[in-house]
Amino acid sequence: MNLHRMTRIALLTALSLILFVLEGFLPLPLPVPGAKLGLAAIVTLIALHLLPTRDAALMLTLRIFLASALGGGLAPMLYSLAGGAASFAAMVLLKKYTQLSIVGISAAGGFLHNMAQLLVAAAVMQTSALFSYAPVLGFVGILTGIGIGIAAQTILQKIYHNFAR
Repeated sequence: MNLHRMTRIALLTALSLILFVLEGFLPLPLPVPGAKLGLAAIVTLIALHLLPTRDAALMLTLRIFLASALGGGLAPMLYSLAGGAASFAAMVLLKKYTQLSIVGISAAGGFLHNMAQLLVAAAVMQTSALFSYAPVLGFVGILTGIGIGIAAQTILQKIYHNFAR
């Protein structure tokens, strides 16, 4: 791996980790315990558009492990890995095989992230009662995904505009 490639991955990993940590300080009145905006996903979407897929996946994986090391623990790491893997795989496929905008791709990613986390939580806690949260988590995932997608789209437009000069 060359220095330029490692530097881009490291910088984007650091940015996503900073957003993850800052989000922990936001008091959010979301209807489900543990629900978050997922601000670090802004960087994941940007990486998906600027880097090769394997580098974006590496950046996401590094962020999840580093965030878990900073205080998440094993259970949240499992939830994050499941949600991150499901949403990332779907976003890669949607980007490659559809004409969906980055906002649509992000909405699908947000939805699948929450559903994958719910599946893992139900398996870990050995209860199907958690599936009663699915409608709310699905809706919240789509809404936050739209917001994350708009933010990523705006940033990418600025990046492309500045480099086109």
